[in-house]
Amino acid sequence: MSKMESLDCLAEIARIDRFLADTTRQLNRRGVVLGVSGGIDSAVCAALAAHALGRQRVFALLMPERESSDAGTERGRRLCAALDIPHAFEDITASLEAQGCYRRRDEAIRRLFPAFATGWRHKIVVKGTGVPHFDLIVEDPEGGRQSARLPADIAQQVIAATNFKQRTRKALEYYHAERLNYAVLGTPNRLEYELGFFVRGGDGLADVKPIAHLYKSEVYELAAHFGIAEEIRRQPPSTDTYTLPQTQEEFYFGLPTRRADQLLHALTSGLSAVEAARALDLDPAWVTRVFADFAGKRKVAARGLREAPVLSHLESAVHLDSAASVLPVEAGTLQART
Repeated sequence: MSKMESLDCLAEIARIDRFLADTTRQLNRRGVVLGVSGGIDSAVCAALAAHALGRQRVFALLMPERESSDAGTERGRRLCAALDIPHAFEDITASLEAQGCYRRRDEAIRRLFPAFATGWRHKIVVKGTGVPHFDLIVEDPEGGRQSARLPADIAQQVIAATNFKQRTRKALEYYHAERLNYAVLGTPNRLEYELGFFVRGGDGLADVKPIAHLYKSEVYELAAHFGIAEEIRRQPPSTDTYTLPQTQEEFYFGLPTRRADQLLHALTSGLSAVEAARALDLDPAWVTRVFADFAGKRKVAARGLREAPVLSHLESAVHLDSAASVLPVEAGTLQART
């Protein structure tokens, strides 16, 4: 239990082949649409979908905006060419401007850094484990950097405005899915899915998620098996959301993804923090803090991100025929019927 076993790639690909073929048939869809970012998860999902369904039944979308990485878009384009799958470019900058994504975010940042203006860059980084907080780092056009702890209300507005990016991309995926009678394929791995590293109604929204059971390290194993380009496999996992370069470790997990995989695996396998620390030769106090952080993230993911919409109980609706027996009748209002 101390070490994660290597993935049986052939068996896992065969299992996902059946899953994707069966699911698209059950959903009565002809194929799948997915967003391709130039990162490892979407690359592996594209390869899996092409293998399971055939390359002509996969439609990839590259959806850059003015702050996203040109290099990431180019990696995505080269991936689609290598897999020989149909794809399209959809620049979402104008949509984000119309929704006020950049404006709303910058207004929030200026509450903390009044000089923040065009030409400045920024990112959010997580600090601490157990009870972490966020710092905002800004960089002026000359390269000078400042940082400050983010108050909750400013952090919420910055993140809420930035989440327009994920939700706009998802809207385009569903447009093309409906146009083609395809299903939308989501790309979160287990680390992201379990710990809530996705946007509700954004990258968390999909009809089918083929790798949500796989740890990030297992996704890398599949990438090597498929021969995904080295330029994608060596790229540090990144949000590609903020204007300064930012890794997923900086923004959310607070530790390298390989280590996060190991500790999440230990936690979900029922090991205590002391047992996990002993198996991985780590400080028990530090592992205890990480386990507490993971437990909090898993609770938020389960209750606030992955749960279905809360519905009113239909059986409790009050109808006119039964209202007289349960509601007082006041003058000039509903009268009981006989």
